[in-house]
Amino acid sequence: MKSLIAGYNRFRETTWPDRRRLFETLAARGQSPRAAVLACIDSRVDPAMIFDAGPVEILTIRNVANLVPPYQPDGASHGTSAALEFAVCGVQVSELIVLGHGQCGGIAALLAGATTTEGSFIGPWIRQAERARRRALECTPPERQLEGEYEAVRLSLDNLMAFPWIAERVAAGTLTLHGAHFAVHTGVLALLRPDGSFTPA
Repeated sequence: MKSLIAGYNRFRETTWPDRRRLFETLAARGQSPRAAVLACIDSRVDPAMIFDAGPVEILTIRNVANLVPPYQPDGASHGTSAALEFAVCGVQVSELIVLGHGQCGGIAALLAGATTTEGSFIGPWIRQAERARRRALECTPPERQLEGEYEAVRLSLDNLMAFPWIAERVAAGTLTLHGAHFAVHTGVLALLRPDGSFTPA
């Protein structure tokens, strides 16, 4: 905690004076980001840093392995689905990006069979990506991890289209969905193309 407080003190001394007026304006007017990014909780993958975005430019949703769960309006608690609803229906973002990344621990656990873990939250959560696991296991080991990461992005995009208020906005042209993958070791951002491939941005 000491290092975090030291960072906060640096923020107050160096960044806050330059951005005080901006934050005062944002406090008075609220937020209106144009894009939402659904990313992994991995500490190496900060969407604001990757996209060099300042305050209020992107709304960030993070979870293990950047997964979009199936649409299940069953009255239970669904944190990711609630955040998506807030971004799309509340803030009305026009761009929604699913951002996967290299060396994803959630995908590694998925490929190792963590889907059978009992008595935990991670096992059932990762189990949602079983389709990604099956497709990745068709690849040889060097490519298996990367294909799992790619397939998790594709799966999440498919799941997004099951949310009626997302599908309606995509059909109306007011919301665009994107898939992306950030390679931690090279810093390369790849974008998902219509043919299903990922190519550098």
